[in-house]
Amino acid sequence: MQPRTPPCTAPAESQTPTDVLVVGGGIIGLVTAWRSAQRGLSVAVVDPEPGGGAAQVAAGMLAAVTELHHGEQTLLALNLESARRYPDFAAELAAASGREVGDLGYRACGTLAVALDSDDRAHLRELHALQRRSGLESEWLSGRECRRLEPMLAPGVRGGLRVDGDHQIDPRRLTAALLVACERAGVIFHRAWAERLSVVRDRARGVVLGDGTDLHAGQVVLAAGSLSGRLAGVPEAVLPSVRPVKGQVLRLTVPKAYAPFLSRTVRAVVRGGAVYLVPRENGELVVGATSEELGWDTTVTAGGVYELLRDAHELVPGITELPLTETRAGLRPGSPDNAPLLGPTRLPGLQLATGHYRNGVLLTPLTGDVMAHALTTGELPDEARPFTPRRFTEPPLVPPTQPFATQSFTEQPA
Repeated sequence: MQPRTPPCTAPAESQTPTDVLVVGGGIIGLVTAWRSAQRGLSVAVVDPEPGGGAAQVAAGMLAAVTELHHGEQTLLALNLESARRYPDFAAELAAASGREVGDLGYRACGTLAVALDSDDRAHLRELHALQRRSGLESEWLSGRECRRLEPMLAPGVRGGLRVDGDHQIDPRRLTAALLVACERAGVIFHRAWAERLSVVRDRARGVVLGDGTDLHAGQVVLAAGSLSGRLAGVPEAVLPSVRPVKGQVLRLTVPKAYAPFLSRTVRAVVRGGAVYLVPRENGELVVGATSEELGWDTTVTAGGVYELLRDAHELVPGITELPLTETRAGLRPGSPDNAPLLGPTRLPGLQLATGHYRNGVLLTPLTGDVMAHALTTGELPDEARPFTPRRFTEPPLVPPTQPFATQSFTEQPA
């Protein structure tokens, strides 16, 4: 779909309908398509550049514990369940795409969250208390113990939390593997913009592409990240409430002479702003990320780069000696409660998989399973019911009595 609504065009000849049409070929759209195809559904994906999106900018922290925020305990359960599924998911995806698990950049290396001053230390202590109340495993370390684990840390580190259960993956490699797995599973790709949703007799029936091609499907999944709320033709009552949240990220290279630089993900709050450093086994070091409510702007700014390098330098002084190889800015899909919108909407035939905000990569395994279940049964599994899109609309709609997937789509809709 497009950032702005293009002029209408006359529909071209309709295509053979599929069971599921996924609008958006980012990491969430691809995992939805792959899992649905594994369930025996015929699936197509609409995206001009499948495999792109926010995952190309994301650092890939699988941080259910250290990403915990006050008021997000319900989301925590979803994040933990997805983290639990990650090892098996990574192994299955690697096999399905002809790769080794290591090729995905999956590392069970743990995370170290540290404090640089007394205020940061107090904040981290509060986070530790919240983690303990939530039944999570984390260990409080002194500054000296932190530096023993990571010798490159600044001498002024005042303490930290060691979380061995928070891991990482390379989102770019993960997305590339999903693209191959989808192709091998028979998923069809339409490399074009979705112009508008087709609604026939109060039911979503497909989309019209920018060239006028009319694609029909039994069900449509809107999984276009921050653009999900901009597809023309979606009724106002079910239009997803997602907004773009800008994040700037840096990538540096650790020369072999400097290795090992960091052995695990290191994160901190510096002057009230979060910063993280994610080391890859291939020598890449990802530094992020800003959080900016600036609409659709994806400009990499000197100020954003400066702030990230300044804060990272206070955390790990040696970082300024590393080559800077890439600067990028992307858009996270934020929702009103910072949680995803998953499953059927009040419009029959339209489902959502969007609004994952900062947890898109973490929630990839669970989102694929949830959406495949919803597309084959018409209902969400228990673990995902708090995240129905209907939580933002009143009154709630009674679930359909007949699963969507049992309908026949051999004829063109009227």
